[in-house]
Amino acid sequence: MLTCHQIATLVTDYLEGRMPFIERVWFRLHTGGCEPCRKYLRQMELSVAVLGEMPAELVPGDVMDSLLARFDAWNR
Repeated sequence: MLTCHQIATLVTDYLEGRMPFIERVWFRLHTGGCEPCRKYLRQMELSVAVLGEMPAELVPGDVMDSLLARFDAWNR
């Protein structure tokens, strides 16, 4: 079974469909029985939906490149 910390770490992979089948099963089992993680998942789904509707031109190219580089360095 996954922990709440693991759920928070894996939520992006889950939402983007990049999670292996067995991890996806464990993810769903955990969120099915854990109200705080279920709320977190719903919050992340809503955030992705809202941010996905924002026009890309709001972020200048150089700012986007800088942000992506920082996220990439942080994720390592």
